[in-house]
Amino acid sequence: MTDPALHATILLAKDQTGRVGADRIALLRAIRDGGSITSAAKVVGLSYKAAWDAVQVMNNLFDRPLVLPAAGGKDGGASPITEAGVAVLDGYAVAEAELASAMARIEASVSNGLSLKPLLWGIGMKTSARNVLRGTVSRVTPGTIDAEVTLAVADGVEIVATITRGSAEDLGLVPGATALALIKSSFVILARGDESLRTSARNTLAGTVIAREDGAISSEVTLELTLGKTLTATLTKESAEALDLQIGTRALALIKASHVILAVE
Repeated sequence: MTDPALHATILLAKDQTGRVGADRIALLRAIRDGGSITSAAKVVGLSYKAAWDAVQVMNNLFDRPLVLPAAGGKDGGASPITEAGVAVLDGYAVAEAELASAMARIEASVSNGLSLKPLLWGIGMKTSARNVLRGTVSRVTPGTIDAEVTLAVADGVEIVATITRGSAEDLGLVPGATALALIKSSFVILARGDESLRTSARNTLAGTVIAREDGAISSEVTLELTLGKTLTATLTKESAEALDLQIGTRALALIKASHVILAVE
């Protein structure tokens, strides 16, 4: 059997502020062309929720939002692509053309049955963590065993993680370094209100409910912390109803520092 032609998927990065691959680029193009997440989801074959989630991921990964979702939800509502979103699409198109030429040269140079799969394996890596936010390390407080790392993910929004001191050193987590904060939605505790509560949770982040989806037992609630930065929590439907977490409700997200995983590229 003849081996298929060598190909690669682009992960576009701009000043290490964010990355996005071919599937999300296709969605972004469809939003640009159709003007809404609803129409774009149909074009790329996604459910509205999957498309909406992808937009939140893209907005969280870049320092400026690529899409500004407007009111209307799955039933409609314009979602304009921003100048940053247009710049990403233009940059990806240029990178795509350059990569096609480069991959042709690479394929021609491969011989003796050498496989490039181990080399390229990590490029398309994904994570099961519902929340992935990119930020810049603002400070590191080392201890004997652990280190407290503070990540600035937006103006006025910081996430604190506690990891081993050895891990902080291995990852090169120093002030000014870029890192990703990975947080499972089940680790996010929600409370009503605007003002910080006295709890043992190291992170208390205020936001506004912009989405809620109920299942038979659980509910998924998404808070907008600041423009383009969101955080999703999974809690019981009974709790969501007891807290009356409706669209527009102000709420607090509580996260233990030990529940925040840090990663670097």
